[in-house]
Amino acid sequence: MKRSGPLFTLLAGLVLALFMLSVNATSGTGSSSYSDTSSDASEPTASPTTSAPGDRPSPTRTTTPTPSATPAKRPPSDARYAGRTDDDSASVAITLRDGEAVAYFCDGRATESWLKGDVEDDGSMRLTGKHGAKLDGRIVGDKVRGTVEIRKRTWAFTAPKTGKPAGVYRATTEVRGEKLDGGWIVQADGSQVGILTRDGEPAQAPRLDPDTGAVALADGGRLTARPVVP
Repeated sequence: MKRSGPLFTLLAGLVLALFMLSVNATSGTGSSSYSDTSSDASEPTASPTTSAPGDRPSPTRTTTPTPSATPAKRPPSDARYAGRTDDDSASVAITLRDGEAVAYFCDGRATESWLKGDVEDDGSMRLTGKHGAKLDGRIVGDKVRGTVEIRKRTWAFTAPKTGKPAGVYRATTEVRGEKLDGGWIVQADGSQVGILTRDGEPAQAPRLDPDTGAVALADGGRLTARPVVP
């Protein structure tokens, strides 16, 4: 029995040594696992990719087309027109200049009217005179076609384009205290019609010399008529 004591002590020491070795192995494994986790957490996070300024798509530019220039409209050319009403009872003459017009309506007896106004680019015109008189017309080709309204009566007319000496003439003066106002329309064929008003009393006008504008009065007096322009 005395010999078994040292052997027992040796076995006990061996068991203790094996136990400590197992404990150390277990502690080493746990330490290694913690270190790996810590390392993963400390790795930097990748930043999002940004494109360089040169890589950005350029904005789409829209260009507004330049409108083509619209040619400026021009009023009808300067001209003279002289004609008669459709019922052949009166004459109408119109003179155009710089987009304006003056017209004279005359029946050679007692009815007359001076009218004026603008001419539109399309050749239409609306002329007005005293006491509500008006002329509505339009240039169609080489003539003016329209109507004249005076004292609620209306005449349709056609006035072809013409040249000198045809056209409209007027003379205003005072002779021996008497006011004279005369108007004449000379047609392309040389025929003419006019009214001479003396102190407000209209009557058939004496003949006009279109070349000189001279008018000889019955009492020996004389007038000089001039072409009428706007």
